[in-house]
Amino acid sequence: MTDLSNPTRSGGTAFVTGGSGFVGTRLIGHLLAHGWRVRALARSAHSAAEVQSLGAEPVRGDLTDGKALLKAMKGCDVVFHVAAHFKLWGDQALFDRVNIGGTRAIVDAAVATATVRRVIGVSAAAVVMGDPEPMLDVDESLPLKARKYAPYSSSKAGAERVLLAANNSRPGLETIVLRPPFLWGLGMPALNEMVETVHAGRWRWVAGGGQALSTCHVDNLCHALLLAAEHGRGGEAYHIADAEQSTLKGFISALLATRSVTADDKAVPFGMAWFMAGLMGAVWRIFRREGQPPITRQMLRLIGKPFTIRTDKARADLGYAPQITLAEGLAAMRQTRSRHDAAPSSGKPVDVLP
Repeated sequence: MTDLSNPTRSGGTAFVTGGSGFVGTRLIGHLLAHGWRVRALARSAHSAAEVQSLGAEPVRGDLTDGKALLKAMKGCDVVFHVAAHFKLWGDQALFDRVNIGGTRAIVDAAVATATVRRVIGVSAAAVVMGDPEPMLDVDESLPLKARKYAPYSSSKAGAERVLLAANNSRPGLETIVLRPPFLWGLGMPALNEMVETVHAGRWRWVAGGGQALSTCHVDNLCHALLLAAEHGRGGEAYHIADAEQSTLKGFISALLATRSVTADDKAVPFGMAWFMAGLMGAVWRIFRREGQPPITRQMLRLIGKPFTIRTDKARADLGYAPQITLAEGLAAMRQTRSRHDAAPSSGKPVDVLP
């Protein structure tokens, strides 16, 4: 496997939100390996125990708990804001409260804590997605978009605005945003749901699955986060992705194969899927059905059209270069099954940010 040596200084104290999640657990490991002391926000006793088992100091509280955030950040140099409410269906108010309101609380605490020099937020490449259309080689110059059918990406766009607007809000404080596309790697919770859908016979390839796709291995994102702690420019957003691009069908099929699962070739045209998603969404809203529809317009916007991103800016400013190849990441998933892989899908919010 590729050496994950990172040209950042060792030492310092970092505060991580979402420390018990998919990205947060990996980030804690990277930070500790590079000599950082780490505190991490934990919403429950279970999360606190997990954070502690990783070698970090847990701080109980949630993203809306200003006192807990202030306590956690005292003496910290860098804040890594990883936590997010990510689901493909739900009330916009909830997404906004957690993703936008939580980011505002992080900013307020960082401003009040004089030692914090940088707040680095994990956003999503999806923040530039508007109406469904092909988007190839997208860079950071595109404006942020918000659509009613996409509460997750809309709330992440709002969170970006809050975080970047706080750059230099006090002397010595810089804010930076990283935007990964489809996040993947060992322990990714979304794979459980894919496997369940295939086993239930409900899997369909939208538009045949041939659309181009940018992805980001979780370790490549963590590598970029550590680089951003030292080399990023305040007030800037950076796209982060793997070196290789894939197609939806090729990539998802490879992920499923790590669990010895094969999806059949049944497909549905994008237009039909879009219509059905709208109809199902109306039914769920009118009759207040529990859970989420089998297909949503937010899901279709994320995967239904070609979407690839450029990482030139991150390479130039951060010195970013992907550390994990597609082949290496898939090999690790085949060889080892984490606790996330072994556990059934919980339906709880996770921090996988496409």
